[in-house]
Amino acid sequence: MPNTDDARAVLLTGANGGVGRATARALAEHGFQVFAGTRSEAGGLAEIPGVRVLPLDVTDPGSIADAVREVRGAADGGLHAVINNAGIIVQGPLELVPAEELRRQFEVNVFGPAAVTRAFLPMLRSGRGRVVNVSAATARVAGPFFGPVSASKAALASMSDALRLELAHWGIHVVVVEPGLLDTPIFAKSAASTARTVAALPPEQVAMYREQLAAVTAAMGAGKPAPPSIVARAVVRALTASRPRARYTVGPDTRLLGLVARLPLRTRDRLLSRVVGLRGIAPAKG
Repeated sequence: MPNTDDARAVLLTGANGGVGRATARALAEHGFQVFAGTRSEAGGLAEIPGVRVLPLDVTDPGSIADAVREVRGAADGGLHAVINNAGIIVQGPLELVPAEELRRQFEVNVFGPAAVTRAFLPMLRSGRGRVVNVSAATARVAGPFFGPVSASKAALASMSDALRLELAHWGIHVVVVEPGLLDTPIFAKSAASTARTVAALPPEQVAMYREQLAAVTAAMGAGKPAPPSIVARAVVRALTASRPRARYTVGPDTRLLGLVARLPLRTRDRLLSRVVGLRGIAPAKG
């Protein structure tokens, strides 16, 4: 294990999720000092050599300020990277998604990374660091019933593009990592949250989308999720390459969606409707 006393320091948000744990471990194994930000329980992260857990809620300005103070006190040489990995998935027909859930989607996936990046930029300038934003394949192609998360990840990707140009003057690279379907608990958590939301809605509203939702759920269940380690490896490459790529597309489904994104819109819509099983479903009466 490399000596972490002089290791390059990095901040990782959402470190207690599937991707976060894999990334924290991979970075520590490559000699980085990892400040692992978690909103809830750390779950053994502190036992990984080179990982230091700190409370961090990316939607709470006070929590972000506390994290800045703690990292500044421990990372004398500045910060080598901020990895904005914290995220949630809000899914379902837009008509049925509560307004507060839509706001929460953007609070965590867009406003959170923006606030964290702003807060740590002085340390990134000092360390000639990098910003890595974990987006998603749905940022390029928004599938039915994934509008909220797709929109938030597209916003994060656009923000990253602008930030890459704004920070180039200081030699700060801004990188987007785009994974697809992953074998992590976040998808199960999202499905459970959606089920609770649906249960509280009037039955006649839910009935309008029942067949479509069942078809999309079945299509998603047939997918083969990739291990979170593929994201961890991409983050390591983004932090160790002398000239990192602006985007790292990871996972076969992400590359496939990249090709789908280039199709004419009507062709793309027909293809997606067929793939997720929506073709041939008669519309329910509103």
